[in-house]
Amino acid sequence: MPFEKINQKKLSQEVVRQIESLILRGILRPGERLPAERELSERLGVSRPSLREALADLQERGLLISKVGAGVFVADVLGSAFSEALITLFSQHDEAVFDYISFRRDMEGLAAERAAKIGTDTDLKVIDTIFHKMVDAHPKRNATDEARLDADFHLAIIEASHNVIMLHMMRSMYQLLREGVFYNRQVMFKQRTTRSELLDQHKAINDALQARDPIAAREAVSNHLDYVQKALEDARKAERNEAIAQKRFDHEQRK
Repeated sequence: MPFEKINQKKLSQEVVRQIESLILRGILRPGERLPAERELSERLGVSRPSLREALADLQERGLLISKVGAGVFVADVLGSAFSEALITLFSQHDEAVFDYISFRRDMEGLAAERAAKIGTDTDLKVIDTIFHKMVDAHPKRNATDEARLDADFHLAIIEASHNVIMLHMMRSMYQLLREGVFYNRQVMFKQRTTRSELLDQHKAINDALQARDPIAAREAVSNHLDYVQKALEDARKAERNEAIAQKRFDHEQRK
């Protein structure tokens, strides 16, 4: 866990500031459990009473939550950017799906460009590590694992852009995607041709980032999401065609 020794007079306030910063920068994530009190106090170099005071402050402000018998966790600080009624509306209309992809194309393209320019070498190592996990997962054909790694890959690019507003906003958007509000990512990974195309596209994104080529990185993200949109449009068309064909078949059966 990424904690540093505290060397300030008001120890509890410095603990608060460090944990706040880790949450703000997305290093400590919603639902993540903090180390046990003894271990955390040792890592921070503060007394347990100072640590308790800091944790109580953070809990009072809604950044941490305590679960009896389980420990202290980062609260769901993301929440949702949208009301339940609007989320339901999104899920029922294709227009929202394609606008969502367009929004991601703009935001992730910008994030990839920034990551190529200002991302640290370690940022790029994280992205490269996730990509190679995607390569390793490809022959196993587990749609759930591939969808999870896909989300992790894109979020790592957002993190490497070092814009905390974009980070938290896009995390909220990805959560809706994980919940299947916009489309089911796992369905795409079940198709052999689509899976191979997606892996190649992620390779192009990763290659551009590792080469620190911001223009190529942005273009690779744009090409990838254009492909996703086209695949979804084709899937929607196939569903409509199948529905019509089924009606024809039912009609013939009744003759």
